[in-house]
Amino acid sequence: MSNVEAYYDQNAQMEWDRLGALHRAEYDLSLRALTEFLPPAPADLIDIGGGPGRYAIALAERGFRLTLVDLAQANLDLAKQKTVEAGVELDGFVHANVLDLSAFPEAGFDSALLLGPLYHLHKLEERRTALEQTRRLLKPGGLVFASVITRFASFRDAAVHGYTYVEDDPAYSEKLLATGIHDNGKGFADAYFARPDEVIPLCESAGFTTLRLMGCEGILAGHEEYVNSLTGAAREFWLEINYSMAQEPSLLGASDHLLYIGRNGN
Repeated sequence: MSNVEAYYDQNAQMEWDRLGALHRAEYDLSLRALTEFLPPAPADLIDIGGGPGRYAIALAERGFRLTLVDLAQANLDLAKQKTVEAGVELDGFVHANVLDLSAFPEAGFDSALLLGPLYHLHKLEERRTALEQTRRLLKPGGLVFASVITRFASFRDAAVHGYTYVEDDPAYSEKLLATGIHDNGKGFADAYFARPDEVIPLCESAGFTTLRLMGCEGILAGHEEYVNSLTGAAREFWLEINYSMAQEPSLLGASDHLLYIGRNGN
């Protein structure tokens, strides 16, 4: 069992909770982008690395057909429970690694979500393989929605929450900033944190045509607590501003997560 698989097997509930609490801006912006770009329901979607199914269930509630794929069995088990609670059905719950999606037929899906696997692949060739494996599953013109964690996210997280690793281990911090590779087994599973200017070249090298690159947290990055406390029109006001500025280049590095939207082919 890999470090990543073990981490999510132990933290499935936390992964479900995080998109409903501290990381609501990431979830709200990503779901809005999905709603804007996806073909009409009932299109066939595959959610690769979809964890316990936050996005899959939300899209199933909107009439889409979903197949959920994840590396961690605990995530899939929790997703099954959550689908029952939500009163929806998914087409499948598949335990698989993004680097080998050969169990799925070529060109079987209208769109694919890849909102997590690129976080955990240290090597450039692995990240490209994950995207190429995903593209193989898409029909011509099908869309991919892929997310990355930015190079600076862990440093902002430490500053906001008072984590001391930056000052406790400056050599590791320097390595993390220089390479983007997190591999000391502390705090999070093995991870790769990307520079914003890497994302489009990587995805286009795998055969996608870029439609959009967005900063999920954008102007709310590090300042979500107040907006998360809002409801109704007040909350929607700030989410609308954040969405309208999400493509601003100067805000991409300020976001903890970036969302790439691309088309299979030209």
